[in-house]
Amino acid sequence: MIAGTAARTLSTDRLTLRPWQVEDAPAALKIYGNPDVAHRLSPAMDRVDSLATMRILLQQWIAEDARLTAPAGRWAIEHTGDRRVVGGAILLPLPPGGEDLEIGWHLIPSGLGDQYAREAMFALASWAFSHEVDELFAVVRPENKNTAATVRENGMQWVGETTKYFGLDLQVFRLRQADLDRSAPTGHRPPNHE
Repeated sequence: MIAGTAARTLSTDRLTLRPWQVEDAPAALKIYGNPDVAHRLSPAMDRVDSLATMRILLQQWIAEDARLTAPAGRWAIEHTGDRRVVGGAILLPLPPGGEDLEIGWHLIPSGLGDQYAREAMFALASWAFSHEVDELFAVVRPENKNTAATVRENGMQWVGETTKYFGLDLQVFRLRQADLDRSAPTGHRPPNHE
């Protein structure tokens, strides 16, 4: 793996996942400035309160991505048809040691029913597994029922609860490459645990 190659452009039928740009600040503010989005993030994040703060945060993310090793990174989720930014996505090393990769997405509230999370998750997981990653983890706040449902729909398995990451009570889900293979017969996939 090569350092500085994180956050390559990924595509699905409807979405383009591309590296963030500072010019995305107004669209990003609609996501990270929304208190309903910000309070569900892991790690917890204060609502971004201004366009200037969002620009600084994007600059920080872009600089951090330049130091990450692929497949890790952060992406803007863009609707391919109209090039509208509808969310953000991450593949980031989890604390404390950075040996596990977290998969995550953050969508504008109006995009929650559009299945963007499922598409983005599949693209990110496929990208990660093409880089010899064995497993990915989603850490979800227990009250975040939408994300828990999405990770299960995409084959992620509940593995427990922890305070290991970010000092929060979180549910942990794991995805392995075989779990993502939609062409595998149902009998060859592990069961979803409720």
